[in-house]
Amino acid sequence: MKKSIHTNQAPQPVGCYSQALLAGNFLFVSGQIAIIPATGELVSPDIKVQTIQVLENTKAILAEAGMTMNDVVKSTLYLVDINHFAAVNEIYGGYFADPMPARETIEAPKLPKGSGIELSVIAYKSQ
Repeated sequence: MKKSIHTNQAPQPVGCYSQALLAGNFLFVSGQIAIIPATGELVSPDIKVQTIQVLENTKAILAEAGMTMNDVVKSTLYLVDINHFAAVNEIYGGYFADPMPARETIEAPKLPKGSGIELSVIAYKSQ
């Protein structure tokens, strides 16, 4: 059984997809960019501010599904500039407890709405 997860506390999808899809005990959260949910605008050109916004958007979707950042088992991080890796990683690490989720980081030449970062996660909640 699959269930679409939606919250107004995270940006509305900019395409044909769900914010997240719950499948059994797994939650697949679509890529979140640095958009302010209330306005649909990019939060700031600063990568640190963008990183916080992306993580807060992700956290809001997880909460709507009854999960937390500690339920994340896998993440994929896209950066327009891989030179921002250290700054992003410093903030990212503060949102997760040990054990940290598995992750890959990929440099992407362009992201939607001019965001410098995008994050998608998979979470698991044992029942």
